Amino acid sequence: MRIIKLDAIDSTNSYLRKLIAVENMDDYTTVVANEQTKGRGQMGTVWASRSSKNLTFSVFKDVSKLYLEYPFYISIVTSLALLKTLQFFSISKLSIKWPNDILSENKKICGILIENVIKKNQINASVIGIGLNVNQTEFEGLPQASSLKIISGRIYDLDEILHVFIKNLETYFLLLKEGHYDVLKFEYEKFLFRKNKPSTFKDAKGFVFSGFIKSISDFGNLQVLLEDNIIREFDLKEITLLY
Repeated sequence: MRIIKLDAIDSTNSYLRKLIAVENMDDYTTVVANEQTKGRGQMGTVWASRSSKNLTFSVFKDVSKLYLEYPFYISIVTSLALLKTLQFFSISKLSIKWPNDILSENKKICGILIENVIKKNQINASVIGIGLNVNQTEFEGLPQASSLKIISGRIYDLDEILHVFIKNLETYFLLLKEGHYDVLKFEYEKFLFRKNKPSTFKDAKGFVFSGFIKSISDFGNLQVLLEDNIIREFDLKEITLLY
């Protein structure tokens, strides 16, 4: 496993994508930055992280030999690898806020941004970007953010967490390669934030409504039981789960 450590970079995902364009990548090549000046999240959001306090990194994953009818399983695998890693470090009350924010005690501690590399109309590789709040204790203007240190009171070794995560990521991608879709989906849904609880949502037009999260589809759409007793599917651009 090749690890590239950088002091500061605009975005580890962007850096890794540029590397892919000019050289052949070993599987699980990882770019780690002490500081990201333009860290990115889902839907164009910005990931704010203090220098040397947290884990901000991106992993190259060759998926050319995987049968990927449902690309969302890359997100499932990544989420489960993170949960397994956090459990190893005794972080409790974990959940996945759809599609792939990792929460502890209902506070966000980790975000994931996956960007796929397409060749000949197929996903050839994935750049898996992770922002994990580790030793940072202040999040100005972000009341729903937390970190491993806030939760446990401990200071963590960033390299140790990274190596445990990569091992877990390899394990879960092996399950995906072997076709254990049902197992992966079951595990993901077991940790799904607010599953079977009355929840509030906002659609793309700003309309607020209530429903119960029931499951996800193989394509990663959220399946919500609405007031008229109908289950409707929503993709990431259509709906936001409010706290």
